[in-house]
Amino acid sequence: MADSSTPRQIRPQIVIHGGAGNITHQNLPAPSRREYLSALSTILSTVYPKLLSNTLTSLDAAVKAVELLENNPLFNAGKGAVFTLEGKNELEASVMISRGAHKRCAGVYLLRHVKNPVLLAKELLLRDSVEEGGRAGRHNCLSGDYAEKLAGEWGLEIVDPTYFFTEKRWRQHLSDLARGNSKVEKLVDLDDGDGDFGFDEKKGGEGVGWWEEYLPQGTVGCVVLDSNGVIAAATSTGGLTNKVPGRIGDTPTPGAGFWAEEWETYERPPLRPEDLLKSCLPFSSTPTKAIKNHRAVGLSGTGNGDYFLRLSACHNITSRCRFGGRSLRQAAREVCGPGGEMEQSAEGRGDGEGAVIGIDESGDVVMEMNCGGCFRGTVDSEGRVLVAAFADEDLEEWNRV
Repeated sequence: MADSSTPRQIRPQIVIHGGAGNITHQNLPAPSRREYLSALSTILSTVYPKLLSNTLTSLDAAVKAVELLENNPLFNAGKGAVFTLEGKNELEASVMISRGAHKRCAGVYLLRHVKNPVLLAKELLLRDSVEEGGRAGRHNCLSGDYAEKLAGEWGLEIVDPTYFFTEKRWRQHLSDLARGNSKVEKLVDLDDGDGDFGFDEKKGGEGVGWWEEYLPQGTVGCVVLDSNGVIAAATSTGGLTNKVPGRIGDTPTPGAGFWAEEWETYERPPLRPEDLLKSCLPFSSTPTKAIKNHRAVGLSGTGNGDYFLRLSACHNITSRCRFGGRSLRQAAREVCGPGGEMEQSAEGRGDGEGAVIGIDESGDVVMEMNCGGCFRGTVDSEGRVLVAAFADEDLEEWNRV
């Protein structure tokens, strides 16, 4: 806890994730692992220096990092988003800051044409009055066609749904359908332009088989602390592979897949023996001036979003810090660590997998998970980029990976 009565130098900090779940040494070959970690390293190396020089605020930095993740087809967001059961992409994103904007958070849902959903979430956050955003300026969360109409009016890039198609995600879609003994209900050509990338019987499904690599079920996200002590969280996703159309996940839902908050605590120092003696004397008073401490946390989650929703996981973690006196690290472990509340809520089914990244007011970085791995990275006090993928490995300097 930081004593807010004493001004302190705040060193900016950043932590990033690119999804979590059943990431194992068997289903993630070394070249693929290196590709994921290289991408995270490049983003950290791009964004962090601007954060350190105060060129970017925490909100700007978190959104920029997630925008870059959305543009990289490796990750399940934006260009690399997974498909729904019907073979479409439905994108979600959110942003939140611990202070500095009236709305504090914004979430966008069911997008199919906005190139970078996280930019729309940022716009919605900042347009916090009728004058700035029309009637939408009143709202924290928007979805579907109207949200996309606003995105165009607000100058964001609108793309045809075919932009989000990648061959890799399509084959994962078909393989997962085969595993579930399901069928693609609507069969259309890959190049018909309507965004429903159905199986083309004429092409025979050549090359489609069991997908051997890690099957994405997570999101991408970034949490940032800037030199003003403001924490921002930005998160984006394509959702679960073969999710039911219209499904809303934790990523855009406040309190579930993201949260950022700050508050003050007051503690009275323990009485010394001489103070106890003085308190027994008539007409004497014992000084009991409370110490004011400033606390803050920011979180972004990834994994099976339905469990984050059921537990309001990120707000759950924050509440343990604010009302239970936990450190962010301890609270995150209780909810999202091995044997934690999320894993327990799965009741032995094994599908309560997830991870959270976070930062507190001191710049302490938290990365907690109950699954095989999480693509993650941060920057240490010496400016070195540190990254990791598997749960059983420590963060390692990028040039040594």
